[in-house]
Amino acid sequence: MTLTTAEMAQLLAGDVHGDTTATLTGFATAAEAKPGDLTFAEKEEFFIAAENSAATAIIAGKDAVSTKKVVIRVANPRVAFAKALAIFFPEPKFAAGIHPSAVIAPSAHVDATAHVGPHCVVGERATLGANVVLQSGNAVGADSTLGEETNLFPNVTVYPRTQIGKRVRIHAGAAIGPDGFGYVLDGGFHRKVPQIGNVVIGDDVEIGANVTIDRGALGSTVIGKGTKIDNLVQIGHNVQIGEHCIVISQVGIAGSTKLGHYVILAGQAGLGGHLTIGNQVTVGAQSGVMSNIPDGGKWLGAPAQPDKDFKRQVIALRYLPDLLKKVATWEKKLGMGAEE
Repeated sequence: MTLTTAEMAQLLAGDVHGDTTATLTGFATAAEAKPGDLTFAEKEEFFIAAENSAATAIIAGKDAVSTKKVVIRVANPRVAFAKALAIFFPEPKFAAGIHPSAVIAPSAHVDATAHVGPHCVVGERATLGANVVLQSGNAVGADSTLGEETNLFPNVTVYPRTQIGKRVRIHAGAAIGPDGFGYVLDGGFHRKVPQIGNVVIGDDVEIGANVTIDRGALGSTVIGKGTKIDNLVQIGHNVQIGEHCIVISQVGIAGSTKLGHYVILAGQAGLGGHLTIGNQVTVGAQSGVMSNIPDGGKWLGAPAQPDKDFKRQVIALRYLPDLLKKVATWEKKLGMGAEE
């Protein structure tokens, strides 16, 4: 693809400082850029590196000026960066049709524009909407629905009665709707509690590789629209995640916990069951949440607590060795033995 800097600026809702006719043919980091490339600089140190690179033009903030390079100035360089990458590296297109090795139940409905790749299985009464993509090795259970432009990467399994919205992306190896982990002790044995609910996923959700989202024991496990889930996340039965949340790798959420909107769970955070997490809450990496959290807080630690409290404790711990030495000195002066 070849665009002028003026054309790129229009696509990014920006303006050009410098040559509006310079041609752009690719996107690269400052260290790897060559003539014709567009690069990106959000901070001053990166802008200096970009100016000294071989790139033709730089995406930068509204006040950026350069005597060496063309600058495409935008309100938010990081947003423009994401848009520019999508322009130069568009998603692959999948031709409509069903591969001969796919197995489609007679009662399933597959839109004529859908792509069903090799070795896929679509169960009874399942529905694949317009431009849905099953890349390969996908299993879609009976009575499931996939909304338009949803894309399943290889080897995703969708259990029966799962409801998936529009423009959802689910990466390789994810399992949507297996049994929740429910057992009751009966006469010394763990008796399985049947998990008869399902999973409901809103529009514009992205789910990473090898994520597991358990179906509800009764009712639904719900993932709100716009939420993004990183790789290797475990979401228990009847969890409800609000809209536009970020759930980072190796997070575990126990059953029936409810998250509000715009919640961020950092890597390896663990949430206990039957909790309520408010809107716009951030939980730090490796935190263990064992109680409800109100709206808007940032919590850290295990057990998790408000970040200011946690930071005070960390700072206090730094003084503990010196404090113990002082205590030992005073004990010696006072003639207090270790046994006392």
